Formats: sequence, structure tokens, C-alpha cells
Amino acid sequence: MSIYKILIKLTVVLFFFGCFNGCKPKPKKIAIQTVEVSKKKDSIVQFPKYLNSNYVLGKFDYIKNSDFTLVPEENSSKEIYLRKKVLKAFLQMNAAALKEGISFTVISGTRNFDHQKRIWNYKWNDKYKNFPPLERAKKILEFSSMPSTSRHHWGTDIDINSLTNSYFEKGKGLKEYNWLLKNAHTFGFYQPYTSKKNGRTGYSEEKWHWTFLPLSSLYLKYYNATVGLEKINGFEGFSYAKELNVIEEYVNGINPKTLQNQ
Repeated sequence: MSIYKILIKLTVVLFFFGCFNGCKPKPKKIAIQTVEVSKKKDSIVQFPKYLNSNYVLGKFDYIKNSDFTLVPEENSSKEIYLRKKVLKAFLQMNAAALKEGISFTVISGTRNFDHQKRIWNYKWNDKYKNFPPLERAKKILEFSSMPSTSRHHWGTDIDINSLTNSYFEKGKGLKEYNWLLKNAHTFGFYQPYTSKKNGRTGYSEEKWHWTFLPLSSLYLKYYNATVGLEKINGFEGFSYAKELNVIEEYVNGINPKTLQNQ
């Protein structure tokens, strides 16, 4: 064997011997997923025991529910029910407004699924019957919710004094609206359907519609956590709920400031 071959073999043996004793292989890179967990207590929403899908869908008898009560005759235009906590806040707000010569009358409050269905089906079969189906649904949705998507199901939302925006744009109505814009939030009430000029989706502006946010914000969170489009049915044209994406565009198409105050 030539000295050259001997040297090559010796080099190979020394290389492997050295790696066996001292060479460390480079560790493989392993992708590690990290999950950020909030330690804030308020990050975990605690829902009350009475809250369920039927509640937020308006499929319960609020008249027999002990948490609801009639709005006093002097504060309402007809027989109207609200959650007791909402009515208490409304009466406090009205008392404060009376000191400045302003008064509020509730003209609509809690409406269950069947009530909302009557409103919807009337507009579908009569008022806007000449519109093509999809356009008919869009037209109704300018101011009226599909049953199972209305905030009025919850007993947290009120319509006051008038159902026209023009009433609140001049004279007595404008004074009332300006008072609400300045003071309503101190009693927990916010206007959910403001101007759509800021990019808000869904229903048209409703200056008359006010929501009691301490409760309605909780119910909206529960709605989003438990209700899917498949649960919106049982009325004329319900099949368009999916095409119109009513949960995202309408149920959640509310005043951004209202969302920030949740």
C-alpha cells in the first residue's frame, strides 16, 4: 500500500473518531406556536343563566317573564314591556329631561319573534310586494329587522317620541335629540343606528332608537357566540338572510362608538 493511501485512510479514521467524541450535530429548527392568553378577568364574558339562544332570537314569552314589566301608561303610547332594569334607567333619564322641559314617550319596546314576523310579512306580502324578492328584502331591511335579528327581542331597546328622522331635525324634536346626544349615555342609553356616512353597515339611521348598552352589549356578544344564519328562518324571504349576510351587516351594523363602549 502506498504511503499516499495510508495517509488518506488515517485522515478518515481521525475525522470520524473526533466527531464521535466531540462533534455535536446542529439542532433541528422546530417551529413553536405561541398563544397569547389574556390574564384580565374581564376578558372572560360571564353570561347570566337565563340567557339562551331562544332569548336572543325572541322566542320566549316576555310577558310571563318576571324580569320584564309594563311601561307606565303616562310614559308609553300603548301597552309596552321592557326589562325592569331598562325601564328604571329610562324613567331616571326622563326625570332628568323633564327638569329641562323635555319629555320622552316610549312608542315601541320589546317585540318577540311573532310580533316581528307580522311586521316583516306585512311588508313582504303587501307594502313592498312589487319589488323583486332580493330587492324586497333589502327595502324592508332599511328600517325593519328580520325576525330573530331584532334588538327589540331583548327588551333593551326603545323607540321614543316619533318614528321619523325628520321629527328630530327641527323644533321640539331637535331639542329632544340634542338632549339625548348630550345626556343619554349617562343613563346607559346609546343610539345604535347612526348616520351611515362613517361606513356603518345595515339599517338606515334611526334617531328615535336607543339601546340600554349595559345589557344589550352582553346580549349581542351572546348572539354572536351562539347564533348562526341557519337559525334565522320561519318567515317570508328568510332564505335571503345568508345572501345579505344579515348577522354581520345588520345585527352587528351598529354605531362604532356603541361597540367601543361595550
